[in-house]
This record gives sequence, C-alpha cells and structure tokens, in this order.
Amino acid sequence: MAGDITTIARPYAEAVFERAKEAGQLDAWSEALALLAGVSSDAQLVAQIGNPTVSRESIRDLILEVCGDALPGEAVNLVKLLAENSRFEAMAEIARLFEERRVADQGVRQVLVRTAFEVDAAQQDALAKALSRRLGGQVNLEVETDSTLIGGVEIRAGDLVIDDSVRSKIKQLAHALQF
Repeated sequence: MAGDITTIARPYAEAVFERAKEAGQLDAWSEALALLAGVSSDAQLVAQIGNPTVSRESIRDLILEVCGDALPGEAVNLVKLLAENSRFEAMAEIARLFEERRVADQGVRQVLVRTAFEVDAAQQDALAKALSRRLGGQVNLEVETDSTLIGGVEIRAGDLVIDDSVRSKIKQLAHALQF
C-alpha cells in the first residue's frame, strides 16, 4: 500500500514543487504542506477520510476550517483538487515527496546511516565527508543505532544501499550454504 500512496502522491508533489520553485515560494509551500500533512494525519480525520458516508466536500471544508488563514490561496486550491479526486489520504506522502525534492534541488542528499554502535561526532563528520565525495554533493546524515545489525554499517541514500553489516554477511553466507 505504501508504494501505491507514493505513486498517487508523486504527480501532485512534483506539480506543487515545480509551481513553488517557479514562484519562489518553496519555504511557504513547505510550511503549508507540513501543516496539511499534520492535519490530515490526525486520527479522527483519518477515520473520516476513510468513511464512505462522509462527503469529500465535508472533509475538504473541515481541513480548510482547521487550517484557517495559515494556507496560501494555491494551497487551498490543492486541498480542493485533492477533494475532487478523493486523494486526501496521500497528503502526508505529498508533503514528504515535496521535501525530498526540495532538499535534492538544493544539492543536499538525505542519507540514513544505521550502525550497530553509537557513532560520535568526529566519526559522523568523517562519514559525511566520505559520502559527500562518493555521492558528489552535500549530504545530510541521519544516524540511527540498530543493535540487530550486530556490527558494521548500513547506508541508504535514495536508491543506493550500501550494506556492510555483519547481519547482511551472515544472511549472504546462509544463502550461499543453501545451494
């Protein structure tokens, strides 16, 4: 289902990004989408969005009422378009994809680094520099500790995955022994 939501959200996120960039409104759109994602992720609203007896117009009006004057006119138009196409469930993913594209447009790559042990600031700095050279641009590291890796590191930057964890090596060995 997550892939389906991404497929639905991507054209909206791309269109909003292109419009925001053209108008020089990337920050304003970022704030508006974050607000809409927060509102549309509320448990009570999620239940209403999934309820076939509640009209799309009612949900649209509720979202616009909750957001009030915090939404610029074009963001209001996005809410209306999502209502018209019954796509409210994609709002959080639209916001996520927009942010991903905005960061990439600024030449910064989001990189998730998972390690078996804590990584200190000096190690993070060295890793960020090495990844900047490897990926050809500035990187924004998010570091997580995951003891299930046993040892080593797993790095994810978009579609690129570098898995040098002990867990991965054990799985490769187990797979090789099966044949």
